[in-house]
Amino acid sequence: MANALPVDIRLMNATAALVGVLALGVLALGAASWVARQPAFALRQIRLEGETARNNAATVRAHVMPRLAGNFFTLNLQAAREAFEAVPWVRHAVVRKVWPNRLVVQLEEHHPVAVWKGEEGDDRLVNSHGEVFEANLGDVDEAQLPDFAGPLAEAPQILALYRRLRPVFEPLGREPVSLALSGRGSWRVELDDGVAVELGRGSEDEVLERSARFVRTITQVGGASRRPIDYADLRHADGYAVRFKGGPGAAATPTGAH
Repeated sequence: MANALPVDIRLMNATAALVGVLALGVLALGAASWVARQPAFALRQIRLEGETARNNAATVRAHVMPRLAGNFFTLNLQAAREAFEAVPWVRHAVVRKVWPNRLVVQLEEHHPVAVWKGEEGDDRLVNSHGEVFEANLGDVDEAQLPDFAGPLAEAPQILALYRRLRPVFEPLGREPVSLALSGRGSWRVELDDGVAVELGRGSEDEVLERSARFVRTITQVGGASRRPIDYADLRHADGYAVRFKGGPGAAATPTGAH
């Protein structure tokens, strides 16, 4: 084309345009950085919502504020969530920013349902989801909670079986106060009258069936209606064995006799 600019001029114009765009970008970033550093955007208020029975606002802020870095623009929400969930008794937190300088945090607390008996006295708590968590045991009435023990990863399974076992022992007027799972998969329960019951291995349904058979027939065992039981072993294929308090030996009960 007759009116086409020389290549060197077109290149110069393109370079000038690019430099202009870059300059504007640098200015915009500088302005944004300046705005972000203004005191007006420093976090000034944290509003807690949801469950706060175990922690009041002052306690939560005292734990969290030293771990919050940045302002409204620069705060990392993931890091903030982790800071709130590190507070004792907080199970889950949802953190959101509210313009121009506030945080609103929805809290979900742990609801303790059992004491987890760890090795060497390292006791913790189990929540209603079967999760083991650390908290001050002095904040709960341990006497009102059952004891769980076993491989840590099996805590949800232990809670699930405990919930199913409770109604099984109700006809005896007894309640499980301790449930343990051995490393080899064998269950043991202790009742609130001190009776220890070996439940054996197997699926939940198998363990429950053996337990229900024991509850259904124990009053038929010779002497059981008159003498308190100290121990029962349900690991026998054709029945179970019991030991009475204050008496030697054991009484075997074959299934066919029921």
